[in-house]
Amino acid sequence: MVVVNKTAKPTRSGSGRNLYGLLCVGLSGVALATDISANRISQPALSVIAPLAVSALLVTLLGFGAVPLLRSLKTGQVIQEDGPQSHLKKAGTPTMGGIFFIPVALALSVAWVTLATDTNSVNVIAATLLTFCLGFVGWVDDWQVLRKKSNKGMSARLRLGIELGSGLIFGLWLFLTRPEIQSLALPFGLALPLGVLFLAVSTFVVAAESNAVNLTDGMDGLAAGTSAIAFLGMALVVAPQSPELMIFCACLSGSCLGFLAHNHNPAQVFMGDTGSLALGGALAAVGLITNTLWALLILSGLFLVESLSVIAQVTYYKATKGPDGVGKRLFKMSPIHHHFEQSGWPEVRVVSTFYACVAALAIVACGLNALS
Repeated sequence: MVVVNKTAKPTRSGSGRNLYGLLCVGLSGVALATDISANRISQPALSVIAPLAVSALLVTLLGFGAVPLLRSLKTGQVIQEDGPQSHLKKAGTPTMGGIFFIPVALALSVAWVTLATDTNSVNVIAATLLTFCLGFVGWVDDWQVLRKKSNKGMSARLRLGIELGSGLIFGLWLFLTRPEIQSLALPFGLALPLGVLFLAVSTFVVAAESNAVNLTDGMDGLAAGTSAIAFLGMALVVAPQSPELMIFCACLSGSCLGFLAHNHNPAQVFMGDTGSLALGGALAAVGLITNTLWALLILSGLFLVESLSVIAQVTYYKATKGPDGVGKRLFKMSPIHHHFEQSGWPEVRVVSTFYACVAALAIVACGLNALS
């Protein structure tokens, strides 16, 4: 492992900054356009653009103090020597950035829904609790990595157990309080009866979603940008039935954009497991509460591919082991974003391509939702 504590800020690249600006303009434009078309622009408290913009601004400003503080606390990222060689120069970049942008989104969404609207805040509070729980697990994992100065944090079995347990408890709450949730909603008014199997679904979704976003967090701006797009997509999908969760998603989307002001290539800070596990948990919570898992599956398509690439790589390697104990690799490196990087793609090109993929998936999800 390589650990370097840097005190100088990395020089921000034009390509990373331009991509960040394009994403901000694009998401803000979509949010504003949908507010106008849905006649929400006259009610800022129930709009998408207002909480998104406020959250983005707060996190951006907070980051100017939080990033130097994390650097002074020597929360430098530990880089694996067997990872991409180009990433060794990132050693020492402050990590655990989720500790400042996740709380802003959660606190703002609860305050916004409670004080500025007359909607029920129970759903937002429940989603906040699940998000906070997984974020705390991620923080413990990050802290263990920093304390041990190695890339191994808490036990993988313990972490997975907490994630599965969180999903089970969350699903049990929904199962006991929302009888209608026992049928899995599908597009075009279709439904799949689940009954008690809903508990298994919720347990799996929470663990799978949180770990999928975590695996995507491997390049500057990748997890934050794709999450910003996915949360805006979820906000638009759930807006008609759950305006309070629309606000929750808008706050998280804006918070990711604010974090990207400091995380775009070359990153001044990484979100760590504190951020990535929380983001996955928040997406899972919204999908489960609103019974829009079909939309979540589409919006999380890229996260799913990232997870499957790791599973396929490990499976293929074990299946092709020879007498020397060495197997073959399906990809040059996994998760799959590293495969493209090892194939010669610049990091910003990989990130921008993945942004485009999630944006396309968001259009599909919102289109299906409108047709349904």
